[in-house]
Amino acid sequence: MAASKWSPIAELAAKVQSGDLKAVDLVEQSLKAIAGNQDYQSIIATTEKRALQRASEIDGRIAKGGKVGRLAGVPFIAKDNFLVFGADTTAASNILKGFEAPYQATAIEKLEAEGAICVAKANLDAFAHGASTENSDFFTTKNPHDKTRVPGGSSGGSAAAVALELAPFALGTDTGGSIRQPSSFCGVVGYKPTYGLVSRSGVVAMGSSLDVIGPLTRTVEDAALVLDAMAGRDSLDGTTIERDEVGYATLQGSLKGQKIGVIKEYLSEGIAPDVKQLIETAVEKLKEAGATITELSLPSLPAALAVYYVLCPAEVSSNLGRYDGQRYGYSYDKAKDLDASYSGSRGRGFGKEAKRRIMIGTYVLSSGYYDAYYKQAQTVRTKLINEFGDAFKQVDFLFGPVAPTTAFKIGENSDNPLHMYLSDVMTVAANLAGVPAISLPAGLSQGLPVGLQLMAPQRADRQLLAMAKHAEELLV
Repeated sequence: MAASKWSPIAELAAKVQSGDLKAVDLVEQSLKAIAGNQDYQSIIATTEKRALQRASEIDGRIAKGGKVGRLAGVPFIAKDNFLVFGADTTAASNILKGFEAPYQATAIEKLEAEGAICVAKANLDAFAHGASTENSDFFTTKNPHDKTRVPGGSSGGSAAAVALELAPFALGTDTGGSIRQPSSFCGVVGYKPTYGLVSRSGVVAMGSSLDVIGPLTRTVEDAALVLDAMAGRDSLDGTTIERDEVGYATLQGSLKGQKIGVIKEYLSEGIAPDVKQLIETAVEKLKEAGATITELSLPSLPAALAVYYVLCPAEVSSNLGRYDGQRYGYSYDKAKDLDASYSGSRGRGFGKEAKRRIMIGTYVLSSGYYDAYYKQAQTVRTKLINEFGDAFKQVDFLFGPVAPTTAFKIGENSDNPLHMYLSDVMTVAANLAGVPAISLPAGLSQGLPVGLQLMAPQRADRQLLAMAKHAEELLV
């Protein structure tokens, strides 16, 4: 990995705490980087005024000998579906243009309590619906390795921002691969925790049984530190779970004796030869380092994508029902009655992909089709969860690629939604099963990054991060 403009997060914070670095200088460095990389279109808005104010407060506290958090002065970028003060929260959709957050997301509050400073909001596929960031209602983010290609999605702005070193870390959401796939395409580390480990309060909902919040960083160590600051129960989100008693910031252990299962279905048909070769090389390196490698099959995996694209749109159609033009967001002002206001606000406010998912979701939940689609998909989801459980009785971790290809060209899949959905084929299963998963840079294919994916049992986040750190050291 090339030398970074940013030191490791823990090092930056320690220097701010000691007074060797000023938080204001770090924030200005980040804002300057954002201003100098606008042609990649990864950022929707900055929170410049509030960020500089918070940095000044932290510097003032340190000057007086006061206590500051373990992320003191570290700038970060939040995907624009997080409620954040200092800039609008739009979820990259016209229907939320101009919406000011009345409160902040719990994840943001926890990071700020540790002294981290949000400097900007990152672009995304509107409402996180997509795998390329082309579904943003504002603009398409460009891949930092090739401006003619997508950065992935839906957290494409966050992944590109980290790759461009606009800030030491960014936040994303992962409903079916939206942290891991753009991390793979942009060559950064993307972590999807166990479902419920990080509160979803204050984050625009997509698929509530699938949504997970996580960090995008340059290293596994940075990802672990950010996760450690955000993880744990939250009274505002009833699905949250207890954090690991040991925490996630200390990564210990060894590769020797670790049992890793290579997922057979992920290395068969449909994967690009160059991607497959890099993954197989990584497998060999793990084996040489002392890990025990076996090939495993999860028979229901080929059905995972179909299951996801029944269940996720069903939850989308429910969650997007609140955007009706009445209480907040865009409202069609030429309507003559309430029905016209609903249809006018939604018709003009929602983009094509949001409408597509609302229609699919409403259809699979409708009378006469519920049993055939939604109920059947839930049955297969349970089967998939059981298969993951059986696999983790045999191995400690599961291994495979993140995506079947490297980043594709902007516009290449725009007119073919089914082809676009195939970008998620290797990531959706982890969301359906609720297990933690990470994307690590595995190398370059013709100048484009390839990510490898590691998965662990539910709540084994600490063990997964430790394992990923060892793998990262082998692959650098």
